[in-house]
Amino acid sequence: MRTAVVFYSLTGNTAMAAGHIAAALGADLIELKPVKSYPDKGFRKFFWGGKSAVMAEAPALEPIQFCAADYDSIVFGFPVWAGTIAPPVRSFIAVHRAELAGKQISSFACQSGAGAAKAFRKLEECLGMGPLRAELVLIDPADKPDPANEEKIRAFCEKC
Repeated sequence: MRTAVVFYSLTGNTAMAAGHIAAALGADLIELKPVKSYPDKGFRKFFWGGKSAVMAEAPALEPIQFCAADYDSIVFGFPVWAGTIAPPVRSFIAVHRAELAGKQISSFACQSGAGAAKAFRKLEECLGMGPLRAELVLIDPADKPDPANEEKIRAFCEKC
């Protein structure tokens, strides 16, 4: 079964986790990059990212190589912004939603505070599907390393 890990990362936390998950699953790693980058520091980071998430914006993305027919399973990764998915993931789904029907979908989220559970429900809503196959929440894994994350990632990958 072929798997793709499709992710967006602003500060590197989600990218780090995506790399570990892709390696554990033997999956292809597909990074989403908006054409216009979000601020990554200070007040502007929270204001623009939060506004974009709350308004359910779908920013233009740089071109990627992705063909849903090549995969049986998709793992989405994103930072939690204002209790929802990061807008670049919303953009990807807007383009590929019909192609994702029937795929096994799992997701992991990186957050500093809370909101991942709500973000997973928003992801399901965006995809127009029922429960995710597996869910994983990590607290800023690159910024705040935790030895327990390895076990959490292993257990998540077993469910994917």
